[in-house]
Amino acid sequence: MADTYDLIVLGSGPGGYVAAIRAAQLGLKVAIVERELLGGICLNWGCIPTKALLRTSEIYHYMTHAEAYGLSVEKPGFDIAKVVKRSRGVAAQLNAGVKTLMKKNKITVVEGTGTITGKGRLSVEKDGKKTDLAAKDIIIATGARARDLPFAKADGERIWTYRHAMTPKEVPTKLLVIGSGAIGVEFASFYSDMGVDVTIVEMLPRILPVEDEEVSAFMEKALTKQGMKIFTGAGVESLKTGAKGVTAQIKGKDGKVETTEFSHVIVAVGIVPNTENIGLEALGVKTTKGHIDTDPMGRTSVPGLWAIGDVTAPPWLAHKASHEGVIAAEAIAGQHPHAMDKRNIPGCTYSRPQVASVGLTEAKAKEAGYEVKVGKFPFIGNGKAIALGEAEGFIKTVFDAKTGELLGAHMVGAEVTELIEGYTVAKQLETTEAELIETVFPHPTLSEMMHESVLSAYGRALHF
Repeated sequence: MADTYDLIVLGSGPGGYVAAIRAAQLGLKVAIVERELLGGICLNWGCIPTKALLRTSEIYHYMTHAEAYGLSVEKPGFDIAKVVKRSRGVAAQLNAGVKTLMKKNKITVVEGTGTITGKGRLSVEKDGKKTDLAAKDIIIATGARARDLPFAKADGERIWTYRHAMTPKEVPTKLLVIGSGAIGVEFASFYSDMGVDVTIVEMLPRILPVEDEEVSAFMEKALTKQGMKIFTGAGVESLKTGAKGVTAQIKGKDGKVETTEFSHVIVAVGIVPNTENIGLEALGVKTTKGHIDTDPMGRTSVPGLWAIGDVTAPPWLAHKASHEGVIAAEAIAGQHPHAMDKRNIPGCTYSRPQVASVGLTEAKAKEAGYEVKVGKFPFIGNGKAIALGEAEGFIKTVFDAKTGELLGAHMVGAEVTELIEGYTVAKQLETTEAELIETVFPHPTLSEMMHESVLSAYGRALHF
């Protein structure tokens, strides 16, 4: 006989475990299935441990530039094993926290590999033993994995995915990063600040291609100034590993191919959804390029089967997955949740400098037919930024010239990943420029630049 529940969640990442908690809060009997570690990739191998690494590199950067603050540090150095140990410790602490949350909310945790065997039925296998589960509803939250290069699969020695890059056995001397999305740029930033010679190759015309063009241009200049080599409109033709490194053939935008030696390579060219071997084919679940199609509530093409997070459509972000989990859980419980507006999902890159954005870029707004008003304010015009020694960057806001609606906000500079939520709340509340202009911002803070950028869009900037 199968163990019976109201809801089964397959996958315990930030989408899955949040969906389970919300469903339990609403009175449902819930089971969650996980084949590895509670918290999924984000908590154990992604968002959280990478931020621990980036915090280390940030502090190391300040140590090596202590003189700029009137301080002296003799022979700064690091132990990579201890750096990794701290990062893994942070992940382990949060993994334990998810276990506690499951227990607190009376959610049954079933360890093993889950396969959907029929409508409302799921089999879990671990160590040769099978457990059968049944529920009226099942949420698929199996996430995604790093995409390999077809001509050079990651080996963990010379060619790395994000997992290998987080737990290096040795520090690279000369590193090639293929791909300049958030993951690629964050690892490039970490290793560069730790003293590694870094090269980034991006096939598209600019790095961080989903960001506003001015942000991308600023970041390329900033990272180049830090010592990185950046090739855009370029591609890696081949990688050949040897005992001491990797030989890469890089085709530039001019069509010329150059051969360069690197000690290690990080491949950050996107993700592949984990939809294989979980029973979707037999049920006839509709997908697009491997990602499961859903309606705004998370329903798939099969009644009683739901999907959230990276296994569905972009953007592939942890906070988007969590919010989708809440929406799906509430819909399953008979609530009437609002569909998520993807234009109000912020994106963050935790490099040095940081990048954050929400809504439409200036180009996308114009493409959509809007007449726009654009404001910009530089960090150099902000007292707090100067006092922090972080005077590089800017904040850009895009408004509908006809209605005053905030269409988008784009930031690059220190701590902007903490600032962006102010604009996200404003967009969610459908705030216009009038309310933002009349809002009082505290002084001295970096957030004052958010106000000044809005003022700038309407010709009223005060400090620049």
